[in-house]
Amino acid sequence: MIETGNNNMLEAHALECIRDDRTLFSGLAFRLERGQALILEGRNGSGKTSLLRILCGIRLADAGTVTWDGTDIGKLGPDYHVHTAYVGHRDGIKLDLTPLENLAMARALGKPNDTTLEAALEKVDLYGFEDVLTRNLSAGQQRRLALARLLVTDTVLWILDEPFTSLDVHGIQVIEELLDQHTSSGGMLAVTSHHAVNLASTTIQRINLSDLAA
Repeated sequence: MIETGNNNMLEAHALECIRDDRTLFSGLAFRLERGQALILEGRNGSGKTSLLRILCGIRLADAGTVTWDGTDIGKLGPDYHVHTAYVGHRDGIKLDLTPLENLAMARALGKPNDTTLEAALEKVDLYGFEDVLTRNLSAGQQRRLALARLLVTDTVLWILDEPFTSLDVHGIQVIEELLDQHTSSGGMLAVTSHHAVNLASTTIQRINLSDLAA
């Protein structure tokens, strides 16, 4: 359960990103509040992953700032990161651990919530696989396990890079429901995806980075 009572806000101010002497985007500004999702679109190489890494605080923008509740995230450090969870292109799970062990490790590294590990696995259709070595799961099951880690810690802002990779139609629906539930309970999303993202209960803003290239 996400803590309520805080009106958190993520803002980007005139962001610019340069890679290999090429400006991927510049002048980017947006505001993201609780209950909202930011969907990042654009051609391959337009800077979607780079922008997510900037929002995570693991890459510096070449110009501009990102603020959380009005303060530069670089100055906040851990006081910002405690509110965020990031799932990138790679699943980031341990193949020699079971799903239960992977979730237990994720919970130990974050701020635990009240969701049981078994309930998190059930929500991503992995109940019954809790004691199977993760390396023996399919690519889609491993992706769902990676996303299940979001369910066992108390974070407001989920930053997700292509969350539907390796998922079939049913898997996409399962994860879309989780994302919609997150924003409905006061969470925030920043997502890139080559798939259409259907979030029935969520206010969505879309930014196409291809339109911001120099």
